[in-house]
Amino acid sequence: MVRKSFATWKNPSYLQSSFGIFMFFCSWGIWWSFFQRWLNTIGLNGAEVGQIYSINSLATLIIMFAYGAIQDQLGIKRYLAIAISAIAALIGPFVQFIYYPMINAGGTIRFIGALIGSVVLSAGFMAGCSLLEALTERYSRKFSFEYGQSRAWGSFGYAIVALIAGHVFNVNPLINFWIGSVFGLAMLAIYAFWIPTEQREELKKQSDPQATPTNPSLKEMISVLGMPTLWLLIVFTLLTNTFYTVFDQQMFPTFYTSLFPTEEIGNSTYSTLNGIQVFIESAMMGVVPIIMRKIGVRNSLLLGAFIMFARIGLCGVFHDPISISIVKLFHSIEVPLFILPVFRYFTLHFDTKLSATLYMVGFQIASQVGQVVFSTPLGALHDRLGDRPTFLTISFIVLIALIYGFFIIKKDDQEVGGDPFYTDKQLAAMKESAQNA
Repeated sequence: MVRKSFATWKNPSYLQSSFGIFMFFCSWGIWWSFFQRWLNTIGLNGAEVGQIYSINSLATLIIMFAYGAIQDQLGIKRYLAIAISAIAALIGPFVQFIYYPMINAGGTIRFIGALIGSVVLSAGFMAGCSLLEALTERYSRKFSFEYGQSRAWGSFGYAIVALIAGHVFNVNPLINFWIGSVFGLAMLAIYAFWIPTEQREELKKQSDPQATPTNPSLKEMISVLGMPTLWLLIVFTLLTNTFYTVFDQQMFPTFYTSLFPTEEIGNSTYSTLNGIQVFIESAMMGVVPIIMRKIGVRNSLLLGAFIMFARIGLCGVFHDPISISIVKLFHSIEVPLFILPVFRYFTLHFDTKLSATLYMVGFQIASQVGQVVFSTPLGALHDRLGDRPTFLTISFIVLIALIYGFFIIKKDDQEVGGDPFYTDKQLAAMKESAQNA
C-alpha cells in the first residue's frame, strides 16, 4: 500500500489533476460557503434567495449538458477547463462591479443581474465543478491513478479556504470573491501550461487521422436520454442530492449562525466547523474506495442516502450548537459516499465513453432540475414554518428516496455495460478458484 502511494505521487497526471482541482475548489469555496449568508446580508429573504438559486440551477443544467456533450467529444483536451479557469480568475471584479450592484438595486435590475450572474457563476463554478470532476475521472482511467485520491485534493482545498472564509466575510464579504480570483489565476496557469509528457503523447495519438475513434458520436450522447435505467436513477437523484443541496446551501448556514449570540461569532464558528468538516471529507475521499471494495458500489450509494436522511433529520431534532456541530460532521462522510459511488455506478453499468455525459445528465443535471423546481417553494416553506419543520420534511423525502433506491439501484453484477466491479471478497474467491483450476 505504501509503495503504491509513492507510485501515485510519481504520476505526473495525478499531480497535475490534483493541483488543478485543488485550486478550483479554493477559488470556489472561499465565497461559495458563505454565498447564502451574503445574499441575506444584502437584504434578500428566504424566498428571494430561493429564486436566485433556482435561476442559477436553471443556467447550470443547460450549461452542464453542453459541457458533458462537448467534453465527451474533446476526450482529454482541456479547452473547457481553461475557459472555466478564466472565469474563476475574473470572479472578484465581476461580483464587485457588476453582480453586487445589480442584485442590490432590486426590481427589474436585480432580475437582470440574477440572469447574468447565473450564466457566469454556473459556467465558472456550478457546472464547472462537474466538468472538472468528469475530466479528472477520465484522466484517472486513462493515466492509471485513483480518482478518489485526486478528488480528495479538491475537498482539501475547500477545507483550507472554509477555515478563513467566515473571518474574511466579517471584514468585507466582497474580499472573499477577490481571493477567489487569485486562486483562479493559479488554476488557469495549471490547466493552460502544465501538460505532462504522457498527456502530450495521448493527444498526439488522438489527433492522428488514422486512429480508431474513442469519443462517442452525437447520436450516442443523445441516446442516453432514452435509457430507462438512467431515468430511474435520475428520480433517485432528484429526491436525494437535490434536497441535500437546498438544505446545505440555502438553509443551514443561517440556521447555524442563529444558534450563537451574534452573527459575527456564528460566522466565525461556522467557518471553522465547515473547514473541519471538509478536511474530514478530504480524508474520506481516500477511504470510500476501500469501503466500496468491502460492500460494493450499490450498497455504498444507499449508505450515503441513509446518512443524508439521518443528518438532515437530526438537525430538526437537536436545538444546541454542540449537537448540531457534531451532526454537521456527518456531511464529511455523506459527500464522498455519493460522488465516488455515482461515478463508479455509471462506469460499471454504462459505456465508459459516455461517462461525462452520463454523470452530467444522470446526477448533476438531475440535481439542478430539482433545485429549479424546489428551491423557491422550499424557501417559502422555510419562511413560513421555520427551520425544524422544514428540515424534518426534507428528511422524510430523502427517506422515501432511500426506500425507492433500495428497489431500483442495480446490483453490481446486474447489466454490466462498462468496467466490471468486484469487492475484495469476490477478488479473493476468483483468485482462489484460479489457483485451484
